[in-house]
Parts: sequence; C-alpha cells; structure tokens
Amino acid sequence: MTHSLLINLSFLIPEPTGISVYASHILPALKPLKLLLLVSQEKPGYSCYSVPNNMTPDQGTKGHLRRLLWTQFKLPQIYQQLKGNLIFSPIPEAPLYCGCRSIVMAHDLIPLRFPRRGSRLTAYFKYYIPLVLSQAEHIVCNSISTAQDLVNFFDIPEQKITPIPLAYNPQRFQFLDLPTRNYFLYIGRHDAYKNLSRLINAFSKLKHLSEYELWFAGPTDETYTPELKKQVQDLELTQQVKFLNYVPFEQLIPMINQAIAVVFPSLWEGFGFPVLEAMACGTPVITSNLSSLPEVGGNAALYVNPYQVEEITEAMETLANNTEMRSHLRQLGLEQVKQFSWEKTGQKTAKVIQQYL
Repeated sequence: MTHSLLINLSFLIPEPTGISVYASHILPALKPLKLLLLVSQEKPGYSCYSVPNNMTPDQGTKGHLRRLLWTQFKLPQIYQQLKGNLIFSPIPEAPLYCGCRSIVMAHDLIPLRFPRRGSRLTAYFKYYIPLVLSQAEHIVCNSISTAQDLVNFFDIPEQKITPIPLAYNPQRFQFLDLPTRNYFLYIGRHDAYKNLSRLINAFSKLKHLSEYELWFAGPTDETYTPELKKQVQDLELTQQVKFLNYVPFEQLIPMINQAIAVVFPSLWEGFGFPVLEAMACGTPVITSNLSSLPEVGGNAALYVNPYQVEEITEAMETLANNTEMRSHLRQLGLEQVKQFSWEKTGQKTAKVIQQYL
C-alpha cells in the first residue's frame, strides 16, 4: 500500500512535554494530507505503523542512540516498503544518504550556543544535525530567531527555512482572576543558560526583600540545582526561595495566576513557552530582550538585559510596587496570546508539507 507522507513520531513519550506536545497538537491539521504515523502507541483516528517503544528521550542516551540507528537503517526500509514520498519529522532527525525525502523541524541550537565540554548533545548538534538539515527538502522552525541561527551556524539558505510560531493550550492556561500573592515565579529547568544565578542575585537586591518570595517550578538538575541552593544558603534566603521541583498542572495554573510576575531571564530560547503560558494566565512577564523572547512577548512583557542583574531587580521592583503596571501588562498579555494557536501552527505546517508532496 502507498503512503506518500510518513510522520516520524518514534520519539513520542506517554506523558507529553515540549517537542511531544508540539507534535501531538499539529497532527489534526496534517490529517487531510493522507498521512501515516510511525509511532509506538496507536493514535485513535489515524493510520499508524508500529515502531519499537524503546527509542524515546525518557530512556536516556540508550534510547537516543537506538532511535538514531533505527532512523538511519530501519526507516529507509519502511519508506521503500510503503512507497513513501516524504518523511516529516518534528525533530531534526532523518535518514542520511539514502534518497529519503524529508522535511524536519528545528527547535533551537542552544547546545551550540552554550556548549558543554565532552557533551554528547553538543556533538549531536555539531556533527549530525547539520547533515540532516542540509539534506532535507525544507526546514520548519519555531521562530525567526531560530531561523537566523540556522543561517548563521550552518550556512543554510534563508529560502529553505520557514519559521512557524508555536502555541499554548487555552483550555489549560487561563486567567482565573485570583488575588495576587507575594511571590515571583520561574517556570522551567535549571540549566546554566536559564540564568537562574543572576535571577537569585537580582531577587536578593529587592528593597523590601523580607516581604517577597521567589519560587522555582520545574525539574531540578543534578549539576546546577545544588549550586543554586548553595547560593541561596550563602545569601541567607532559604526561607524565601523555594525549589518546588515538578508542579502538576492543577497546581501550576493557580500558581501562575497568583504570582506578582513570571520571571524568565533566559540567555537564549528557541521559542519560550513559559512567557506565552504566563500571559495566557493574565500574569505579568519579565523576560530577556534576546533571541525569540521578544517575538513571543510582543509589546506585552517587561524586557531586561539578562546579563545585567540590576535591570532584573529594577523590573521586579516595578511590578512589586505598581499595581497599575501589572494590570496594564495583564491586559496586553491576554491580547498578545490571541495571535498564537495550535490550529494556526498546524495549518502553516501543513501548507509547507503540501508543497513537497
């Protein structure tokens, strides 16, 4: 049987986060393209081809390596067997040097901007991904900033790249009209490029410090979290800075709603979901004036130079003391998020794929 469009979902995990969320949300818009999903768990309503379930990110390096080997050696066989015409991969992975036509999604080049010595991920981005991108028919990415990175790092022609913004789930992220409490909130992982040490320093310089708290919601990191906790201890802020680890959705949404602001001073982002999700909850956002973050925040966020601790402090001070400014940013944010929807992301992606079928 012929299936001209194969969607490579070999990386999907049962509890979707990040890239898995993106892949799952754009599928409805791709459905009219007569697609076949290469997936380990059947998705009702879609034609599916079963692939092994041991190739996902939650299986660590082994899962990653198994997926790369499967992509290079098994996927071309499936492509020929099913008489495929095009593979769409929501991650930048595709068979190399074997005549399989592909469109891939590039999310960011952060491991190249902030390389870790000896990191397998840095090697993957430095040696494997450029080959995938150069051999792809076309590349979609999540922001103009990421598109520019692909041009600058890999010399990919601009016309080969289509930036398509991501989105959020309006059923989950909603304005609840709850009273504001006394904490600032950061949402995300504790990676070095997330700039959390400067955020802690900025918080420590607030004028009426004893009146406020800083909450970190997101998975801890065995390398960086202990350093951050030591910093908090050294600053004698253990009562005011809370590391909450992963927070379930039913607790996270009211938590976002009641924060003075979501502070997201990352040094680089391919897109920046927390900015969009905070604005959808009507919560003011303080974020960096770098990378894709101004694309997401538009005129609805308070921007800072993330390398300047004083600027972060000043922005936090402003929102802690100025209820009018908070209210103004809330309205601007609720308006800004209307530009983003998974339907739009899916439709734009389908339009690109359609051109290559």
